[in-house]
Amino acid sequence: MPIDQTKLGVVVSEQMEAIEQDHDGEDCEIGDVVVIVEVRCAEATDVRVRCSDSRPQIALGLLATADLIQRKLFE
Repeated sequence: MPIDQTKLGVVVSEQMEAIEQDHDGEDCEIGDVVVIVEVRCAEATDVRVRCSDSRPQIALGLLATADLIQRKLFE
């Protein structure tokens, strides 16, 4: 049975809308991207991580930056 991709599509769409709203009229481009997905199955849960750049230091750097931003938001 195929996995429903609706949730992933909604999150990406909402993120793109927010980026466009925050940077309207600016000369910007999307840099590297990290996608983290929790896959829940009947027997187990899996977490998948994929980065647009194959270098692990890029993915780790993006994740560390996201962690810092989240910590500051919830201080």
